[in-house]
Amino acid sequence: MTAEGSRASVEVVRSSVVRAPREEVWAHVVTAEGISDEFRPLLRMRIPARLAGASIADVPLGRPLGRAWILLGGVVPLEYDDLVLVDLEAPRFFQERSELGSCRVWEHRRELESLADGSTRITDTLRAVPRALIPGSVVRVLVGALFTHRHRRLVRKFG
Repeated sequence: MTAEGSRASVEVVRSSVVRAPREEVWAHVVTAEGISDEFRPLLRMRIPARLAGASIADVPLGRPLGRAWILLGGVVPLEYDDLVLVDLEAPRFFQERSELGSCRVWEHRRELESLADGSTRITDTLRAVPRALIPGSVVRVLVGALFTHRHRRLVRKFG
């Protein structure tokens, strides 16, 4: 755990292997539909309207992209993500550095590694600096559970 200002950051890493080539996995995980599919069935991510139909690979780096909402049951707002994509090398990785309602800093790096048997290793590394009223232990548990769920969904989709 490292410190940024007076708040300690939380780091969570999740990695899974899926039975699909990297390019196929990439084409899914960089779209709004693919992202929402990872959140289902209880949650959905609604991206800014101006990004409809775009993929992560199509957006400018280092500029705010707008507010994405995470919705319970696809309706009730639970969290927001002020999206900023800071680095991308298709189809290897993307990195987001944003601000969430619950975290002053949210960094998400997703890496896709081609394996010799034609499958793909997906690794998500998350670093968050919680806001003052939210304990890091709570953020760690929630982020860990969310990304465990997302990886299960990816393995099921490509399994």
